[in-house]
Amino acid sequence: MVTRRVGLLVGRERSFPEALMAEVGRRDAGVEVVYANFNAPRATDKLEYEVIVDRISHEVPCYQPYLKVAKLRGARTINDPFFRIADDKFFDVALADALGVSVPKTVLLPSKNYESSISAESLQHNMGLVDWDAIERDLGFPMYIKPHWGGGWTGVTRVASMQELHAAYDHSGRFTMIVQEEIRWVQYVRCIVIGRRDVLPALWDPRLSHFDRYRHAHESMPPLGAELEARVVHDALKLTRALGYDMNTVEFAIADGIPYAIDFMNSAPDFDITSLGDSHFRWTVEKMADLVIDAAKTPRASRPRWNELTSIV
Repeated sequence: MVTRRVGLLVGRERSFPEALMAEVGRRDAGVEVVYANFNAPRATDKLEYEVIVDRISHEVPCYQPYLKVAKLRGARTINDPFFRIADDKFFDVALADALGVSVPKTVLLPSKNYESSISAESLQHNMGLVDWDAIERDLGFPMYIKPHWGGGWTGVTRVASMQELHAAYDHSGRFTMIVQEEIRWVQYVRCIVIGRRDVLPALWDPRLSHFDRYRHAHESMPPLGAELEARVVHDALKLTRALGYDMNTVEFAIADGIPYAIDFMNSAPDFDITSLGDSHFRWTVEKMADLVIDAAKTPRASRPRWNELTSIV
């Protein structure tokens, strides 16, 4: 039997990669999962893997061109680098709204500062003054100000007054920021989505410590009813499929029975056992094993967008 290879690009995490390797190996399906080699690759190198699972390029940008070339060569890249690199939180909100998914009111701000090479004249024709009073009327306090790209709550600030909003904005430097209304939720749900088909909805409390958000959420909020659970599963799948992700987490803040999509730009979601807990972790590992085995054994997809070009040279 020909062994097909899955390459893992990872950072510090260990529990998920090692469990995935063990689970795929246990199934004896003709697929092996290994840590992907990255040793100054050449653009013309032959591809070593049928599938590459990307868990770190959002933090280590030098992996991103490598993943794009892997996609060009026909590898299944999880997640697709062309979708992931194009993604941002302002676009996500607009996409969700277009799909009929409820989202917080969101405003895009001009950067507070710019590189020294950009002069005021470069901005004068298009960059109007921010109407802060209109933002307050529309969103109300408290609200959140956050970078338009990123995760892990980095750079996110809850502000309760115009003074606090201006202070956070003044400290944002050259980051592009958005502001969002606060949803006063009574339940908060994080959906783990694998393979654009399997969804595990779980109560998740962002007010708790990192290691308790899954484990103890049931103590701080009521359970989901069947109708609401079906709604968040449906919306999580709709968003993840539209984003082109194969693994994702989608967070919903539920107020007055309406699930508002809060965070769904999670192309390398937290899969560590210390935060997921045993049962969620086992489900995630099993579904990811299903995904990578199916992807490795499916014939490589044709090269999108470049097919016609490469056929005439």
